[in-house]
Amino acid sequence: MILIDGSNFYFRLKDLKLPKYKVTEFDFNAFAKWLARGRQIKSRNYYIGVIRAKQNDEKAQKLRMNQQRLFSHLKSKDNKFVVVGGYLMKNDGVYHEKGVDVRMAVDLVVGACEDKYDTAILLSSDTDLLPAIQYAQKRGKKVEYIGFANKPSFGLIKTCNLRRLLIAEEIEEFIYRKSKKS
Repeated sequence: MILIDGSNFYFRLKDLKLPKYKVTEFDFNAFAKWLARGRQIKSRNYYIGVIRAKQNDEKAQKLRMNQQRLFSHLKSKDNKFVVVGGYLMKNDGVYHEKGVDVRMAVDLVVGACEDKYDTAILLSSDTDLLPAIQYAQKRGKKVEYIGFANKPSFGLIKTCNLRRLLIAEEIEEFIYRKSKKS
């Protein structure tokens, strides 16, 4: 089971200062297979706050359109991800994602209870997930933390059964290039 915190993933990738690319040019399928290292993938979930744009808000409409392109890319037959949506709430002019961590935690716990996975591969740096991780481990499940070397989560490193910190060179190979498509 692969669980990707979309916002966390996006901003960590941005921090790596990779060559300019669009997130819709990222090979999520190959990335998922690489993370699984030969293990069967039963589910691939991408968690993200969904943009709900007002009619007269051009900037928000553009962001929503780009996010819908990302969703189509993730759900495509090439990538095979399920998009699990939370929502965005505006507070003092700043948007905050809501409900995403809860959805991830619920999927970790329910998946452990219903024996939907042996190992959860978690790409997030959010320590709010620690209780769900610990519960899954008590149910005999393994949780593998995938973080980024430039901004690791020490709480997740300490708690998870296995931890891997990604570097830019590992991520670059999953960016579509015109030569790859030819």
